[in-house]
Amino acid sequence: MIEHLVLFKLKAGTTPAQIETLIAALLQMGDQIPGILDISAGVNNSPEGKNQGFDFGLLVQFEDAAARDGYLPHPVHRQVGADHIRPLVDDVLVLDFER
Repeated sequence: MIEHLVLFKLKAGTTPAQIETLIAALLQMGDQIPGILDISAGVNNSPEGKNQGFDFGLLVQFEDAAARDGYLPHPVHRQVGADHIRPLVDDVLVLDFER
């Protein structure tokens, strides 16, 4: 299994309604892209204060590296990026690991 962790720095002024739409779009990828076992997303609520400005997270669990590699260029993933991520995000950090 591959864990795909993505952290976002949302642009100033991003509204709660925009965040809800972003979450819905991200979660829908789980039904539309093969090889996704689970997907979750949300706003940071850690009390530690160590998020370094990254205030939104996405966690995708893939069956294997081949599923992850198929997700990256998938048209649904690219469309979500163009329509929902890029308009709201200043910076992104990605980390994948095998479990």
